[in-house]
Amino acid sequence: MTTPALLPLSGRRLPALNLGTSSFPHHRATLRLSEKFILLLILSAFITLCFGAFFFLPDSSKHKRFDLGLEDVLIPHVDTSKGDKSLGSFLIHGQGHDEHRHREEEERLRNKIRADHEKALEEAKEKLKKSRDEIQAEIQTEKNKVVQELKKKDSKPLPPVPLPNLIGINSGEPADPEIREKRNKIKEMMKHAWDNYRQYGWGHNELKPIARKGHSTNIFGNSQMGATIVDALDTLYIMGLHDEFREGQEWIDKNLDFSVNSEVSVFEVNIRFIGGLLAAYYLSGQEVFKIKAVQLAGKLLPAFNTPTGIPWAMVNLKSGVGRNWGWASAGSSILAEFGTLHMEFVHLSYLTGDPVYYNKVMHIRKLLQKMDRPNGLYPNYLNPRTGRWGQHHTSVGGLGDSFYEYLLKAWLMSEKTDMEARKMYDDAIEAIEKHLIRKSNGGLTFIGEWKNGHLERKMGHLTCFAGGMFALGADGSRDDKAGHYLQLGAEIAHTCHESYDRTTLKLGPEAFKFDGGVEAVAIRQNEKYYILRPEVIETYWYMWRFTHDPKYRQWGWEATQAIDKYCRVSGGFSGVKDVYSSSPAYDDVQQSFFLAETLKYLYLLFSNDDLLPLDNWVFNTEAHPLPVLHLANTTLSGNPAYR
Repeated sequence: MTTPALLPLSGRRLPALNLGTSSFPHHRATLRLSEKFILLLILSAFITLCFGAFFFLPDSSKHKRFDLGLEDVLIPHVDTSKGDKSLGSFLIHGQGHDEHRHREEEERLRNKIRADHEKALEEAKEKLKKSRDEIQAEIQTEKNKVVQELKKKDSKPLPPVPLPNLIGINSGEPADPEIREKRNKIKEMMKHAWDNYRQYGWGHNELKPIARKGHSTNIFGNSQMGATIVDALDTLYIMGLHDEFREGQEWIDKNLDFSVNSEVSVFEVNIRFIGGLLAAYYLSGQEVFKIKAVQLAGKLLPAFNTPTGIPWAMVNLKSGVGRNWGWASAGSSILAEFGTLHMEFVHLSYLTGDPVYYNKVMHIRKLLQKMDRPNGLYPNYLNPRTGRWGQHHTSVGGLGDSFYEYLLKAWLMSEKTDMEARKMYDDAIEAIEKHLIRKSNGGLTFIGEWKNGHLERKMGHLTCFAGGMFALGADGSRDDKAGHYLQLGAEIAHTCHESYDRTTLKLGPEAFKFDGGVEAVAIRQNEKYYILRPEVIETYWYMWRFTHDPKYRQWGWEATQAIDKYCRVSGGFSGVKDVYSSSPAYDDVQQSFFLAETLKYLYLLFSNDDLLPLDNWVFNTEAHPLPVLHLANTTLSGNPAYR
């Protein structure tokens, strides 16, 4: 959930090349193919005549052989200087025989060329009898054969790995009919979002629900990678929408292709695609998801080819060339991007038996541990060439957030054995609490942003995830401060609810201030939008799981009703541009994270705790559940051969 603030995308944390004729101007598509084939025939006849003429030239005894790309006929050589007169004599008297055989070979080749030429002419005549559509269909068939062959080469069988003990996949039905009715309403909203994507945006990354067509952004490059399909799979599964799940699986099996010339965000592709595919694999057991996740991970590895091993922000899936965002502090990599790979990469090593993924993320951790941190804080920018921090800007919102989340979740995912990650988390949270967390004049606890020694009293919607993080990390915190961190989580949840409650639509703005008399309210126009973000609802869900205070379900239902009232359109769900306006304009984007996160967290909020229990599952920053790995040492794979 950390995308740079400049991009109105998934916080913590592009269209496909259409190869059909519709992507070309009509006059180009209707070139007269018969003219092309006639030109081709004339050219091939000319070349054939040139080659044929060579063989009909007068023979020369000087030409002992010819070379037309064929293997030479080797004549045994005998050293006559050693007195073997009979063999020497054979070479001399056998020359006539060799020349005769040589002429026979030439004649055979001439006959073969004539036959091939006649065959080519016949095939060309047959082609000319066919329509343009038939010819294009044949070309497409050949292309598909090549693609399938390439896929077979990529689909190397992975080693068998025992699945972790998976608990709570098909449960969670609430006994209370009122709660069950609310949960069913959220399921209906998911079906509305999916069905419209299926009808109007299928295969595209996202949906424009008002224009009713596909949508994409630069984080996905220029390819139709079906981001919404991959992101939504596990939500469909846990909601019991199995027909829709199978639709998504079929598309992924047949169409999801990573060998495209497309530059993508390493971070976004990791959390949405690899995270989504892994979660779908663990929930359903379908091998195709694991295979696709591993194929994609291999395409991301070249991003780590930097002087420090800190990955580039973007990588071209075909060429492997990486680079950073142009605006990011003199070519720096971003903390929340290179620091949000651990969960997925550890699972990749577990499933494949290949330590390369684990080693990549552990190298990042070791490098960070060696570095000085101003005031104990991690700046948001790190230069991958020099290994030095960029500008000293620290945030628990965009650019920083999920780095801290993944330190905690690395510990949880290791069955609480990765004490190195836990220590890094505790140290970071202590520094954050000391320098960034304050109380407003009105008594609201908020998390500001540290910029060059100055605290900016502004909090982003993205930062609201931290309430859930503090609650999730309360158990196991040092100095018996579990109660303190659970309370801190509750205070952040309250502040973020206020940011919703103080708007006209009862939906939260992108960012809100705590200056003077203004508290939990957006001031700037470009901070008043709501793009279907999940972070506040995520915190409600964690707080519900740990406290069962009914106010969290009440707040979640308020948000559900507001989304259904103000964001729902006939073609899906859209973000709104001003939450303080009674008749806001739509942004016309149904974000993939709305299906992956927002609706999933709402559904879980109104489900029993036995659905994806937190002792057995850890959610990545895109809300994709991955199982706790019951290993004594997280460096070990689940593959017995590797162990």
